[in-house]
Amino acid sequence: MKFSFTGRYKGYNRKSLQKDIVAGLIVGIVAIPLGMAFAIASGVKPEYGLYTTIIAGILISLIGGSKFQIGGPTGAFIPIIFAIVMQYGYENLLIAGFMAGILLFLMGLFKLGGVIKFIPRPVTIGFTTGIAVTIFTGQIASFLGLQNLEKHEYFLSNMKELVKHIGNTNIYSVLVAAISLGVIILTPKFFSKVPGSLVGLLVSTLVATTLFSDQVATIGSTYGAISSSLPSVHFPDFSIDNIRMLIKPAFIIAMLGGIESLLSAVVADGMGGGRHHSNRELMGQGIANMITPLFGGIPATGAIARTATNIKNGAVSPISGIIHGIVVLLVLVIFAPYASKIPLASMAPILMVVAWNMSERKKFTHILRTKSAEALVLLTTFILTVFTDLTMAVEVGLILSAIIFIKHMSELLSVSKVLPDPTAVNEKVAPHMVSEHHNCPYISIYTVEGALFFGVADQFEKSIMDEMKHEPKLLVLRMNNVPYLDSTGESNFASITNHFEKKGGKVLISEIQNQPRQVLQNTHLDECIGKEHFFEQTGKAIDYALTQLNKSHCLGCKYYAFRECQQRAVPNVKEPLEIKPLEPNVIK
Repeated sequence: MKFSFTGRYKGYNRKSLQKDIVAGLIVGIVAIPLGMAFAIASGVKPEYGLYTTIIAGILISLIGGSKFQIGGPTGAFIPIIFAIVMQYGYENLLIAGFMAGILLFLMGLFKLGGVIKFIPRPVTIGFTTGIAVTIFTGQIASFLGLQNLEKHEYFLSNMKELVKHIGNTNIYSVLVAAISLGVIILTPKFFSKVPGSLVGLLVSTLVATTLFSDQVATIGSTYGAISSSLPSVHFPDFSIDNIRMLIKPAFIIAMLGGIESLLSAVVADGMGGGRHHSNRELMGQGIANMITPLFGGIPATGAIARTATNIKNGAVSPISGIIHGIVVLLVLVIFAPYASKIPLASMAPILMVVAWNMSERKKFTHILRTKSAEALVLLTTFILTVFTDLTMAVEVGLILSAIIFIKHMSELLSVSKVLPDPTAVNEKVAPHMVSEHHNCPYISIYTVEGALFFGVADQFEKSIMDEMKHEPKLLVLRMNNVPYLDSTGESNFASITNHFEKKGGKVLISEIQNQPRQVLQNTHLDECIGKEHFFEQTGKAIDYALTQLNKSHCLGCKYYAFRECQQRAVPNVKEPLEIKPLEPNVIK
């Protein structure tokens, strides 16, 4: 794959650079408290979040497929990373992150960027809202200043632990958290360009340090001092046993990272104009996630909120994302010692607001109001995300969505017995012309509508096989409304053909679309049917069918299903009898 940057920098000039510097500076400032907060909530040291913001942020902007994408740690990863750290440990998290990077790169290399977009919306909204609930509730302990809580992997266990220690609420922590939350909410209303999370962090930290410095837990007292330098390159233990053990967590990281990065890129396209390259974006995300763990960083992806902030502040090119990473690096080197004094209670509201904003609450409620099968998928995915894990939630959500899709598609299949309507233009075939007293015993015509796939193929075969009890000589299948035929449908199709021909009959196909015809060609079923038995128009298929009938079969027949029937039944009669439309006889 060629990485050509000319398109993303076309017309770039000094004014563009100035805009990118301003946007990068603002996004970098916004990213600092978020990077630390996401790391702490994920169960790792805060500096690891900053390392991720710097390295992944620069690489994703530099080699990704979007002009405006800002990469780094995100809230969506918090429950996943926390669960991996709890179950496998931090070192194995780095291995899982590296493996996820390889998977993301391969997804992009094999052009699977479009496939990820096919995940149903109820599933993505369900697990996103579930993650938001997990993040929000996970910050209650820090908000209340509760200490010495045992961390658990599952939601209910953590809630029980919270209730168990609720009596130890620290009023000073609540005050600090309330100040931070208030400033975060009010700042955008009065100063729209100022990042509320940073102001809330600074103001609440200043209050806590000045008035009651020893009364609240801080980053330094909990995690130790933050290093002001990047770590050296460290290669984790990529043993076969570790790789086997971590393939499932790595796959979940890769899938969630791919989904979130492409959703963020789509949002960026809508806000900033242009069009992202989904496969190159996945490859860029993959490279970033392979390199970041070597420096101790956690998994990263496209951050929708920071990407939107980048665009709103005038970003022109990926340079703003690179500058955002450099800004975080400079702040880490210069101000790291001061960051140790930040109270955990100051950071809890930041993540609570992030959880609130990512909760998709309006879309969640909208889907619930439909009271449809999709609402069941949404609720199931949401509940499983909160009470079990994201892996189980997505798997069950996708399976339910597939079952619902198959059910809906099967309901759309219609197999209708038809006959020509002499009152219609070009005597088009219609089901209302068929009745007990108006039905050719030797030629059966069916209009098939809907996709013939594994979910409905048996239903299609049964509908046609029931007709064979009357042993017609010719079967005409009108397939102009069959857009898709899979291998199961082809197998049932072949069964019908073989069975019919063993009875001495012939199958004629009319108006078949390209995809089903190609399947029949690939399996050579078209040769078994006979290529001369495929017709572009149903009328021509009927004309051919009539020529295949022995005239003795038609003598004395009073059904008059076709225009030619009168002459064939009573050869001496010259004037055709009137054929009146009758009640429908539709098989579905």
